[in-house]
Amino acid sequence: MNSRTWKLKNLDCADCAAKVEHAVASIPGVKDAQVDFLHMRMSVTADGDKDEAFWRGIEKIAKRTEGELDLREMDNGVCPYCNHEHCVCGVIEEKRKFDLPLCTIIVSLVLFLLSFLLRKEWIALIAYAVAGYGVVWSALKNIFKGKLFDEHFLMAVASIGAIFLKDYREAAAVMIFYQVGEYFQDKAVDSSRRHIADMMDLKSDTATVVKDGKERVVRSEDVSVGEIVKVKNGEKIPLDGIIVSGTSFLDTKSLTGEPVPRKVAAGDPVVSGCVNTESVLLIKVEKEYKDSTVKQILTLVEDASDRKAKSEQFITRFARYYTPAVVFSALALAVIPSLVTGSWSVWIYRALVFLVISCPCALVISVPLSYFAGIGSLAKIGVLVKGSNYLQTLSECRTIVFDKTGTVTEGTFKVRHTDSFQPYDKEQVMEAAGALEAESVHPIAKAIVSEKPSHPQAENVREIAGKGIVGVLNGKSIACGNEKLLDELCVRRNDAPSQGGSVVYVVIEGRHAGTIVVSDKVKENARETMERLHKDHVALAMLTGDEKRNAEEVAHEVGMDILKAGLLPADKVDKFEILKESGKTAYVGDGINDAPVLSLSDCGIAMGAMGSDAAINASDIVIMTDDISRVADTFHMAKRTSLTVKENIVFALSVKAVILLLGALGIAGMWLAVFADVGVAMIAILNSLRLFLVKSGR
Repeated sequence: MNSRTWKLKNLDCADCAAKVEHAVASIPGVKDAQVDFLHMRMSVTADGDKDEAFWRGIEKIAKRTEGELDLREMDNGVCPYCNHEHCVCGVIEEKRKFDLPLCTIIVSLVLFLLSFLLRKEWIALIAYAVAGYGVVWSALKNIFKGKLFDEHFLMAVASIGAIFLKDYREAAAVMIFYQVGEYFQDKAVDSSRRHIADMMDLKSDTATVVKDGKERVVRSEDVSVGEIVKVKNGEKIPLDGIIVSGTSFLDTKSLTGEPVPRKVAAGDPVVSGCVNTESVLLIKVEKEYKDSTVKQILTLVEDASDRKAKSEQFITRFARYYTPAVVFSALALAVIPSLVTGSWSVWIYRALVFLVISCPCALVISVPLSYFAGIGSLAKIGVLVKGSNYLQTLSECRTIVFDKTGTVTEGTFKVRHTDSFQPYDKEQVMEAAGALEAESVHPIAKAIVSEKPSHPQAENVREIAGKGIVGVLNGKSIACGNEKLLDELCVRRNDAPSQGGSVVYVVIEGRHAGTIVVSDKVKENARETMERLHKDHVALAMLTGDEKRNAEEVAHEVGMDILKAGLLPADKVDKFEILKESGKTAYVGDGINDAPVLSLSDCGIAMGAMGSDAAINASDIVIMTDDISRVADTFHMAKRTSLTVKENIVFALSVKAVILLLGALGIAGMWLAVFADVGVAMIAILNSLRLFLVKSGR
């Protein structure tokens, strides 16, 4: 095994997480290292197989980098602290009965105000000691570990320097302001982590297995395929399966974001994670837990943070060089002008201000938090994003390509019209078509078969890819398919029907015997969705194997810009590659028939994927419902998230640059410096958290 994952505790900030990640990634033999501050996990991939000494060395370096860090290796995704999969242990720490940070802030603030009321500056020193004890102690411990560039060191040096310059109240005010900012930062991050906890609440830990009239409660992981589980009112469905008894309504909101319960009865398939809201159901298990829908969703949610966007990677690298550069600049600012002017106290104070400003926490926390907020908001409406890199890629796409059947249309076909030509009648046409289409799983084939459920069985049936099916019925050669099939068989076509829809040509004994028109209904909100995407300045295209006339009707109705119809699977790939030449391109399909194009796209989006393994595996973004408006919601959220990230980067760097300049010129004091550190971080974090408030449909 060349990769391992650890659960983390006592990791205080995103900057600390970045330092641990850099330290571990620098170890010879480590191919990739990811420290996820939001999920409190560290994943490491080695370059080839390694012995236990190598992995234990990684743990030692991680602990040496962050002294308070506690980490334990995860075994098959099971948390070593609480023995549960997909837990929130370390994500949401146990709530304290006594809020020590808040009490520290209140006490130090009271003492600070008393120093003014009683006109005693030494009281400000006590206020400083109360507020700054933990910061200074952490800075001292880190100095002995060779860590000189963390925020505790910067704040300690700046505030102690102010004390030596006899600015007691300013030193106390700076430390109190810093603690207030840290307190609200922690609350903001905790808020985002609670969204993780909400998303992890899909799984039912236990299942009630019914066998020989007896019930026993077991872990969901221990239930085998074929066993019967009982789900009572209010319970989550633990595993994917088929209802064998009972009628009820299922709340699928946690999976799909849909508020309306779905009615189910015996024979209906159900997926894990849904909540039974009415009567008792008996369900025959079709998949083990490891293959279930809820397991795949939870894995996607956990792994999303491991696939970082380019802007996240940039900020991590930027912070690595930015802080040391500013520290050395501050040292130069303290020494060089002082040697020239002799005003040591003036330039040392300016250097201390310079130090406080340099902390990169505003960027290190807010950028990944923005992506998490965007991904979390989409998860609430049943859209699963496999990583922040895919969200960023989608925001950069200038063309979105759609499949037609089941994506833009409902995918439920009905026979609209049947023509027959002498010497054959409509009955013979439908009989021949039904005998052949019974061998196909295509939606059009199912529609034809449903018109004539009882039909004779054809012999020597074979499929001609992208064209149709041929066989023998009652000793006569028969065939049905599209116009390309007629060309393949060299059959002269009679007049085509005037009705719109997909046309199926039926051939008996080498003659065009009849034509069946099958139509599919455009989804109710398809046009509105395309209008919303057009407002976001996206070009829309549709690739389909359907015949040109029917495809043109659908494309015109919903407002497509580009249409390519009558395509074989290989043709779809060729046409998509041509569309990609104009820039980054996304593809929206069902994730099964369109797997090659989904894989080829810059961002593949699978729709209607609830319970579909192929859809979840083939795509980068998974929409759990058939609601096409979710495509517009997802693209809009990708754009909003990308904009928020840019806002945070520009805002933080601009404010810091201005205040760094003002600090060097002696215009900005310590108060403004702390705002450039903690205040900017708070504003950037709050800006990121706004993404949780974005509603679908704008």
